[in-house]
Amino acid sequence: MFPVELRGAKAQTLMWAHEHEVEQAALQQLRTIAELEWVHGVRVMPDVHLGKGATVGSVIAMRDAVAPAAVGVDIGCGMEAVKTSLTASDLPDDLHSLRSRIEAAVPVGFSAHNKAVDVTRLQTVINGPRAAGTTRRAGWTRFWSLFADLDPAVQKRESKAHKQMGTLGGGNHFIEVCLDTEQHVWVLLHSGSRNIGKELAERHIAVARKLPQNRDLPDRDLSVFLSGTPEMDAYRRDLTWAQEYAARNRAVMLALVCAAVRDEFDSLPVRFDEPISCHHNYVSEEIIDGLPMLVTRKGAVRAGDGDLALIPGSMGTRSYVVRGKGNPLSFQSASHGAGRRMSRGAAKRQFTVADLVAQTDGVESRKDAGVIDEIPAAYKDIDAVISAQRDLVDVVATLRQVLCVKG
Repeated sequence: MFPVELRGAKAQTLMWAHEHEVEQAALQQLRTIAELEWVHGVRVMPDVHLGKGATVGSVIAMRDAVAPAAVGVDIGCGMEAVKTSLTASDLPDDLHSLRSRIEAAVPVGFSAHNKAVDVTRLQTVINGPRAAGTTRRAGWTRFWSLFADLDPAVQKRESKAHKQMGTLGGGNHFIEVCLDTEQHVWVLLHSGSRNIGKELAERHIAVARKLPQNRDLPDRDLSVFLSGTPEMDAYRRDLTWAQEYAARNRAVMLALVCAAVRDEFDSLPVRFDEPISCHHNYVSEEIIDGLPMLVTRKGAVRAGDGDLALIPGSMGTRSYVVRGKGNPLSFQSASHGAGRRMSRGAAKRQFTVADLVAQTDGVESRKDAGVIDEIPAAYKDIDAVISAQRDLVDVVATLRQVLCVKG
């Protein structure tokens, strides 16, 4: 039964995975994190795997300190999903036209919009008060005015940040059309704070490495900022803005995709439910074991009592909508996805385009060498990951991919 305690960890480290299931480098990384004097405890999700500095799939509660690497460079990366009024019977046998329409609406990879998206135009895309997530985040003028307060190193990036708002990126980011077990159509997407979040993260990680408290760390990638210092204040300011950028980016993308869906099915009165949104690379202030802590979730979602969250699998399997149980043992957290079981390089060496075609059978998607590193076999078994955290979340809906857009 989970959780199990990681042997040899200084701060209490509870795992929702067996040690023999986790690569040795990741286990050592967790032990190194637990050695930091500021760490109150570490919680390890079933999708755990090696990361830079801090392990992906880890939740770290720290006293008056934050390690930027425990957040990651894609600040605010997360998920957004919405259930539509469409059903499987409304979908054509060939979804290529819909995929092309989505790809035309949302730039992928390194691409960006030619100019900033007119967000006011998107506010009527979805029925209801949140309009595909755009109206729920009013205050665009206020948001962009804060750019001038960000680190001086990124001040020349504002135009690019505007044009990347509402874009997907590459790697494991995706846009999907899915069917639930009752044959309702969902839109699901995964992205973060794009280049501006990455640049802010790398800038602050470099600053942290030079601070006195980090000189004797076992891993300089785990350098921390301390509360009450100007460096921490600057990081928290930029981090908060980047987390909001990521949430707004997903909201705009969702609106663009839903507009594309409406255009594709223009003969039907397509409606959308309230969107579900969650971060899985972020920092929050929380009470842990009765004490105020700074909690970093890197590849983990908050699963407080009643919290809705999204846990995706790979592009050829399935994803889950879940509701948190508020388990205090996990610091009210759950996994963020299936988690990789091999590196991108290893996947490219081991698998072929033919393997990709076979493993994504029935999914309208790219099937070329450029996405072999995202092949389903490169990921852990999502069903096993969900089963390992039955004490953390309840499954609300199971989604099966029928269309996937990758960068």
